[in-house]
Amino acid sequence: MKVTVLSVSRQAKFRLKSVVAMGLLFSLTTPAGIGVGIAISSVYDESSPTALVVQGLLEAAAAGILVYMALVDILAEDFSKPRVQSRARLQLALNVSLLLGAGLMSLLAVWA
Repeated sequence: MKVTVLSVSRQAKFRLKSVVAMGLLFSLTTPAGIGVGIAISSVYDESSPTALVVQGLLEAAAAGILVYMALVDILAEDFSKPRVQSRARLQLALNVSLLLGAGLMSLLAVWA
């Protein structure tokens, strides 16, 4: 299934001006982040308590966004299908698989 920017903007009912503005902002955030990284690289101390707190907060926010996307946007659709809702064994298998996968990813995080 091929999805273009214009078809997505039609579905979301954004105006062309909004789509262009969002596209520009999206495409400028990476160069801006690189610029900020280059600017602070000479004064940045990665072992300072402030840097560790900021890094921890940013990583926690990123992890929270990923968990939200996985649970709400991706898995909710699979778990709410009529085929899954009507079969208790399939629901159990899906839930066990979800918990097992989350547990294995947490175990993997020990070495990351």
